[in-house]
Amino acid sequence: MSAPVLDSPAAASTPAGGARRRRPPAWVVLTVAVVLALVVGAWVSRDGEKYAGLADPRNPKPDGAQALARVLADQGVEVTIARSAAELDDVDVRREATVVVTRPDQLTRSTLERLRRHVGPARVVLVEPSYGLVQQIDPDLSTLPVSPSTGHAVEADCAPLAGVDLDGLRLEVDDATAYNGTGCFTRELGPILRTVRDADGELVLFGAAQALTNDQVTRADNAAIALRLLGQDEQLVWYVPDPADAAPGDAVTLGSLLPDWLVPGLWMVLLAGIGLVCWRFRRLGPLTTEPLPVVVRAVETTRSRGRMYRRSGDRAHAAHALRRAARTDLAGLLGLDRRAAPAAVVEAAARHLGTPVESVAALLDDHRPPPANDQELVRLAQDLALLRREVRRA
Repeated sequence: MSAPVLDSPAAASTPAGGARRRRPPAWVVLTVAVVLALVVGAWVSRDGEKYAGLADPRNPKPDGAQALARVLADQGVEVTIARSAAELDDVDVRREATVVVTRPDQLTRSTLERLRRHVGPARVVLVEPSYGLVQQIDPDLSTLPVSPSTGHAVEADCAPLAGVDLDGLRLEVDDATAYNGTGCFTRELGPILRTVRDADGELVLFGAAQALTNDQVTRADNAAIALRLLGQDEQLVWYVPDPADAAPGDAVTLGSLLPDWLVPGLWMVLLAGIGLVCWRFRRLGPLTTEPLPVVVRAVETTRSRGRMYRRSGDRAHAAHALRRAARTDLAGLLGLDRRAAPAAVVEAAARHLGTPVESVAALLDDHRPPPANDQELVRLAQDLALLRREVRRA
């Protein structure tokens, strides 16, 4: 009779349902974690690819303004986003409302006028408008780039502006735009925030778009400035212009981008250039000839030119040179001026030999068709040499 088998500790801990469960390898866990992280990251940043504009309210990237838009909504501000002029027309803008334009470089004259007609007395904030747009608002306005972050923030130095109290707040960004005139956050070149009033209402020019972005809204008092500037009213319409809304006559031309002084300056440069040419032209004299340092024999020059003509296949030029040389020799033999007209040389040679003028002209006239091949060119040279010998013998 066999002895009883005692249960081992391993056997006692084994589940009754079967084999012992094994943990997945570490690399499987790591792979699943990476895939999940990529999926979550793509899901979170999906708006950043679609709305990649600077200070866009749906852009979660560092240059977006999604954080500011969500904070304003959490504070009870009704935030409405319009991405075209048609969407803006569908928004019921109340009298006590703020309309912020974060991409005013896409605005044109027609869309700006359409915007101001629709919003009526509502306060309009243009974030870092371009020079062309500022000139449309007021020709006396100008823009200048500044760098307010030079180791310290710029403190507000103005009374309540556009109904917003900014006393004691400090602005700090990497780059901004200043405007001429008086306003808030003044640098050497002008204020970064100022208002413009006209018959249509009030415009607020804010030249620090980076103060609204996700990565710089927490610097200094940027968050407080943005909240006071955009959250003053219960309704905030965030307008992102669409370039397709521009009218056909709003196309930007090169002349509209050039400064006014450039055209007179170009005329002055042109007149100065003409004067310089006339001044130097009077000092130019006739060409002078100088002897060459070596003597080149005429036969070598003739052979070299002949080789070039043959290499290039220019039989017309070679035939013209042969006829011209023959006319010059015949003029000397017949007692004519060497610069005599070809017709005079042809007539004198025909009279001297007693042959028809047409047969002599066929050899000496440049208006005759050029040789079609090298054989005809050689035959022409031989006929001209024979004509010279006959004139010399006669």
